[in-house]
This record gives sequence, structure tokens and C-alpha cells, in this order.
Amino acid sequence: MGPAVRVSDAERGVAVMNIGIIGLPQTGKKALFTLLVGKGALDHRGDPTKSARGVAEILDPRFDRLVEVYTPKKHTRAQVEVILPQRIEEQSVSKGDIFHNLAEVEVFCHVVRAFENDSIYHIWGAVDPLRDIDYVNTEFVLHDLLFVEKRIDRIARDLRKVKDERAVRERELLEKLKKHLEDEHPLRTLGMTAEDLRSIASYPLLSAREMIVVLNVTDTGAAAATIADEIRTRYAAERIGGVEIAVEMETEIAALGSEEERRVFMGEMGLEDTALHILTKQCIDALGLISFFTVASEEVRQWFVHRGATAVEAAGKIHTDLARGFIRAEVIKYDDLQKLGSEDKVKSAGKLAVKGRDYVVEDGDILFVRFSV
Repeated sequence: MGPAVRVSDAERGVAVMNIGIIGLPQTGKKALFTLLVGKGALDHRGDPTKSARGVAEILDPRFDRLVEVYTPKKHTRAQVEVILPQRIEEQSVSKGDIFHNLAEVEVFCHVVRAFENDSIYHIWGAVDPLRDIDYVNTEFVLHDLLFVEKRIDRIARDLRKVKDERAVRERELLEKLKKHLEDEHPLRTLGMTAEDLRSIASYPLLSAREMIVVLNVTDTGAAAATIADEIRTRYAAERIGGVEIAVEMETEIAALGSEEERRVFMGEMGLEDTALHILTKQCIDALGLISFFTVASEEVRQWFVHRGATAVEAAGKIHTDLARGFIRAEVIKYDDLQKLGSEDKVKSAGKLAVKGRDYVVEDGDILFVRFSV
């Protein structure tokens, strides 16, 4: 029988989700970035023409409860890395100038201005969220179309010199991508096989990434909700999510001296969740991710895995050795632990399940992986 691995048994990295904050000038994207990761990330990037990066821990009440139950020596939350590229100007997206070194971005959060303020200019004069969304979407599609056309031309030149079946298959896939883009559809809406996705994994295709519109509003009342609903309905076919966040108001709340003051102010303003919680939840859903946990007296840790992943795939997220030598996974449901109060009581109630490598992991599962290498 192999050992039961809990987090401290091997060297492994933190579960990280990568999001890119984009938007036209004067939309509040810098303020949102600062709200998510703190002002220091902007202060220390050195060159203001370069992308700024910061990291925020994902707040999950289930994680907090597990820390209470196990009182570990160490606890490691999942994280979100937030990347703020340089400003978007007309045609800068299609040229690709601002997206160098952003290959790791999984979700673009497009900050769109939905507030009126005569002292803050708009590059096109008037506030019009739908126009701004359409502009960025079109630029993303154009950027990808130009890249795909150049790639097809290069493959055609190479094939005139040497016949290569792999290059032929790549060209066939690129032609499919080109047709989809010419029809003005983002690539994330094109049904592709796992093999197709692996083939284009290294391509800088912007419209293949998930997209969430962050509607920057004065407050999160009924009017803001109506606009957000309109956006979600209008762009549902393009797989664009939408959420309204009152960035300026939340910035004022974040500046308050204590957590108690912040909770009171949020209640008075009708805010149920912080921008970080709202946005990370949207990103997790857009990427089709779920969380599972590993627990012990040494460490409690949260992990991400794609919905539908098996136990052996989840084990591989923790450490490659666990996947290679996988024997079984012992699974506790978070709700059972929360209800019964301890791991021992869960086991006594017969609620600990033994699962094989093909078990499909569910959100909130607590996993103990048995392996042998």
C-alpha cells in the first residue's frame, strides 16, 4: 500500500489563475487593478510602458473553515495573477503591440466605462458601453485573422520546399480558424478538439481566450444591473460574461481603517461582495474550473482543476509522482465535514469514499491521494 500524500510531502507550486485587465483610456482599469492587487504593483513596475503584474489570494469561505478545523502550520490559498498591459489605442490591438509576453493570460477582463463624469474625458466623446465592447471585440478578431493569414502563407511557402503531413494538418486547421474569423466570430466559440487546442496552444490568439466585461458603474443599483443584463444577453453567443463593479466606491471602502468599517460601509451601499470575489468567481466559471482541497496538520491548500477532471488528473496537479504512481483517492465532501465537524466524525459516519483513477472530481472535494512510486 502506498503512502497517503498530504500537501507537505512534496515540492509543488501554488494554484494560480491568470487574468489580464484591459480597457480603453479613462475606463478605470488601473483603479480596478490596484483594487485587486494593491498599489505597489504599479509603483514597482519600473517602466510605465510595460505591463504591470500583481498577485491576489482568492478568498473562499470553505478554505477558511478547513483552516479552522485542521489548524495547520501553514495554509496556502489559490491565487490570481493580474496583468495590466499598456493602454489600448486605436489599432494597437490588431497590431499586437500591447500583448507581448501575455501568453499566460487565461481570461481577459475588459473594463468598460458606464459612468458619467464631465471631468473625465472619453476618447470618443460620449459614454457608450456597447460601442466600446464591439470595438475591442473587433480588434481582437482582426489581430487573430492577421496572425492566421501570415501563418498560412508561411506554411504554404514551406510546403513548396518539403512535404510535411503535420504542416498540412496545421494548415487545414488554420483555414478553419480563418473562416471563423472572417465571419467575425471569436475563436473561443469555434468547436475545437483537444488535439486542435494543443496545436494552437503556442499561438498568440487573443479571441481564443475567455472574455468578461467589467462594467464600471457609479453604483450597483437597478440601472447598472439592467445594462449588465443587456450585455450578457447580447454577447452570450460570443461567450462573453458581464459583471458590474463600482470601482470608485470600492476604492473608497478599501481605504477605510478596519474590516468592521468596510463591512458596515458595504452594507450601507448595498454591496454584498468585493470586486476581487466577484471577478475571480466570474473568471473561475468562465474557465470551467472547480476547486479541490488537500488538508493535514502540516498544511491546508486549495487547488484548481478543470470541471470533469479525474482523480488521477487532480493528483497530477499536486505532483507528477502522485499521478504516475496513483493507487486510489480517498474523498471527503466539504459539506459532510462542515456538517459533522471533523475528519474523524466523517469517517465514523461512513462518509469517506474510496475512489479510483477515473473518479470525476467535484467542486469542494477534499482529496487524500494514495500512491506508490
